[in-house]
Amino acid sequence: MTGHDTGLEGARERRVRTGGIELCVAELGDAERPTVVLLHGYPDSKEVWSAVATRLRDRFHVVLYDVRGCGRSTAPRPLRGGFTLEKLTDDFLAVADAVSPDAPVHVVGHDWGSVQGWEFVTVRRTEGRIASFTSVSGPGLDHLALWFRKRLTRPTPRRVAHLLGQGARSWYVSALHAPAVPEAVMRGPFMKQWPKILERSEKVPSDGYPTPSLPDDAAHGAWLYRDNVRPRLRRPRTDAYAHAPVQLITPTGDAFLSVRVYDDLEQWAPGLVRHTLAAKHWVPRTRPDQLSAWIAEFVTLHERGGAEGAAGARGPVARGVRRAVAGSPYAQAFGGRLVLVTGAASGIGRATAFAFAEAGARVVAVDLDAEGATRTAEMARLIGAPEAWGECADVADEHAMEKLAAKVAAEYGVVDVLVNNAGIGLSGAFLDTSAEDWRKVLDVNLWGVIHGCRIFGKQMAERGQGGHIVNTASAAAFQPFKTLSAYSTSKAAVLMLSQSLRAELAGQGIGVTAICPGLVNTNITGTARFTGVPEEEQRRRREKASRAYGRRNYPPEKVADAVLRSVLRDQAVVPVTPEAHGVRFMSRFAPRVLRAIARIDPPL
Repeated sequence: MTGHDTGLEGARERRVRTGGIELCVAELGDAERPTVVLLHGYPDSKEVWSAVATRLRDRFHVVLYDVRGCGRSTAPRPLRGGFTLEKLTDDFLAVADAVSPDAPVHVVGHDWGSVQGWEFVTVRRTEGRIASFTSVSGPGLDHLALWFRKRLTRPTPRRVAHLLGQGARSWYVSALHAPAVPEAVMRGPFMKQWPKILERSEKVPSDGYPTPSLPDDAAHGAWLYRDNVRPRLRRPRTDAYAHAPVQLITPTGDAFLSVRVYDDLEQWAPGLVRHTLAAKHWVPRTRPDQLSAWIAEFVTLHERGGAEGAAGARGPVARGVRRAVAGSPYAQAFGGRLVLVTGAASGIGRATAFAFAEAGARVVAVDLDAEGATRTAEMARLIGAPEAWGECADVADEHAMEKLAAKVAAEYGVVDVLVNNAGIGLSGAFLDTSAEDWRKVLDVNLWGVIHGCRIFGKQMAERGQGGHIVNTASAAAFQPFKTLSAYSTSKAAVLMLSQSLRAELAGQGIGVTAICPGLVNTNITGTARFTGVPEEEQRRRREKASRAYGRRNYPPEKVADAVLRSVLRDQAVVPVTPEAHGVRFMSRFAPRVLRAIARIDPPL
C-alpha cells in the first residue's frame, strides 16, 4: 500500500470506563488475531497511527485509543494529578482487558505513547499482559533520568556533549511546565498553523491530520509533562527492567531526541532489537510502510515463539531480528528494507548485494546475465537476506526497465534503496571511437543510470516515504585521460546527474549518492573494449589490464561497504580507494596537474 491513509474507515468504536473517565477505543481487523495496541504521543490523538493501522489490519487485531484528555476521550477533573503514569497504566490495563481479555497484547508507542509503553513494560502489575513492546521516539523516564545522572556524575567531554545536545532538544519541556501560558498558546492562533508547521518541517502531509480536537489535546497534554517529568527525574526507579521483548525504532533525524539517549538500553531490555530510520520525529505519518513492516515482523516472531522466540525461531523474520539484536548499524538501518542492485551478477554489484543481504535487507539482484543474477540472489539468501530475487533486464532498454519496475513494485514492493551499478568499460583514442562505441557506453553507463533514477525514483517520490539512490560513477569522473574520453564522459555525467538529482529530491526525503571507485579488482577489465586495434590486440590489453588490477587487488567488498556507509550517512559524493581520493583532491586544488597527467600515454 502506498500514499498516506488518513482515516480509520471501518473501525469499530467502543467506550471504556476507567478511573472516572471514558476512553475512546477504535478497533480494526479480526479480533481473533493477535492484538496490537498503538499508543499515540503529544500533541496527537489516535489518528496519528491511521496509516500504520490500515497496513496492519489485515494481519492483526489493531487497537487504538485516545489517551485521557485527548481526542474523543474525556479529561480527568481536576487536570492536575490526573495524568500520572500510574493512572495511564490503569487506563492501558482497562483497554487491554476490554479488547483482549484472554491473551497478552503487543504494545507499540510513539513519543509519549512510547514513554507510557516503557512504563507498562517495566512495572510488575502488567506482567503477563504484554507480549512485546515496540518503542518509537520516546525513552522511559526512569531510564532517561539515570542516563542524565550517569553523565552528570561521571562527566567526560563526550558525555557533556551528549548532555548539551539533548538539553537543547528538550527546550519545550521547561516551557510546558509554565503555568497557564502553554494552554493559552495552544488554544490560540499557533495551533491553527500546526499542520503547516509539520508539513514544512517534517514533510508530514496535510491530508486532514491532525484532528479538530488538537488545541484541547495540546492543552490537556501539557499535564503529561507536569505530572511525570520532574518527579521521575528526581526519583527514578532503579528496577525498571522490561518483562517482555522490546524493539527500538530510532529516527536518526529526530529534532526532539538525540540517538544517544538510547545508548544504555540493553541494560534494561536484554535482547533489545534495534532499528534506525533516516527520518524525523513523526514517522507514523511519514514512514508508515517501513514502520508497519518492522512492527509486523516483531509481533509475528513473538506470537510464534513467545518471549523466547528471538532465540529459537527459524526463518527469514527470525534471521532479520537476530541481526538487529546483534547491534550492527547496517542491520539496524537496512533490516527488512528492499534494495535493488543492477549489475549484480559480478564485481561491485554482487559484493553490494551480498553486503545488504548480510545486513538483513531484502535484495533484488538485476543483471543482463540472468543466471548470474539468480546465483547472486541464491547466495544472498544464504548470507542472510530474508528474501532475494534474481531479475534479468538490460538497463539500457527503457521499456525493459519500466517493465522491471512495475514487476518489482507489484510483487516485492517499492524499492527503499536503488543501486545503479551496471557499467561497461571502453578505452581508446577519441578519433578511433565510433559513434556506435559512444552509443554503447553511454547507453549502459549513463542512460542505464538515468532510467533507474527516473523510473524507480518516481516510485519512491510517489510513495512519499523517502528512500535512497546510489549511482556508481568512477574516479575517472575527476581525472581526464587521453584514452578514456567516452568512459570518463559517461562517469562525469553520472556524477553531475547525481548531484543535481540530490538537490531536486532532497525535499522529498530521497538521498542520492555518487560512488567513485578507483582501480578495483573486478571483471570489468576482462570485458572492456579497446577501440582502434584488432581483436588480438584487444585481448592482449584486456589480459594486461586484468593483471594490473589484480596486482592492485583492491576488493569490491570495500566498495560495497562504502555504499552501505554512504546510505547510512546520506553522503553526496564518496571516493573509494586512495587514488580516487587523491584525484578528487587534485581536481579541486591542482587541476593543471591532472591535465598534465592526462597527456601521458598509458602503459597498455
